[in-house]
Amino acid sequence: MNFYVYILASARNGTLYIGVTRDLIKRIYQHKYEAGPGFTKKYAVNQLVHFEVFDDAINAITREKQLKNWRRSWKLQLIEKTNPYWLDLYPTII
Repeated sequence: MNFYVYILASARNGTLYIGVTRDLIKRIYQHKYEAGPGFTKKYAVNQLVHFEVFDDAINAITREKQLKNWRRSWKLQLIEKTNPYWLDLYPTII
């Protein structure tokens, strides 16, 4: 089973959220449509702008922690490297 590290954004160069999940489609759906009170709902962070696939949880969690510790400019460069127009990638995974 795969694990995913993902980055959500509120808009281009907007607020970012980094998470890890086993079920990317379900988790992004929850952020988009079922968000309870919390960070992503408060700041409308629901556009999937980047994700990475891992074979095991340890590597995925390690990468999530690494990205969370990165400078914002590095995160923006990572997103723009694979998604230069900041498109919402959710429709491509469903």
